[in-house]
Amino acid sequence: MMPLTMCKAGEENEIKKIGGKEETRRHLENLGFVVGGKVAVISETDGNMIVNVKEARVAIGKDMANKIMI
Repeated sequence: MMPLTMCKAGEENEIKKIGGKEETRRHLENLGFVVGGKVAVISETDGNMIVNVKEARVAIGKDMANKIMI
């Protein structure tokens, strides 16, 4: 298992675990980041990422991406 920030652009991975406080986990879940779901990194700039999750593009910061384990 590794954080989403370690993923290269274009790779699709399965979400294994979502870390952080309950509030953070709920926020990520509302964005579509759920355990067992697929996530693909579209681009990454200075740690901030644009990812494809549940057929939608979502921009997340480095701190949030580090809480998503793949």
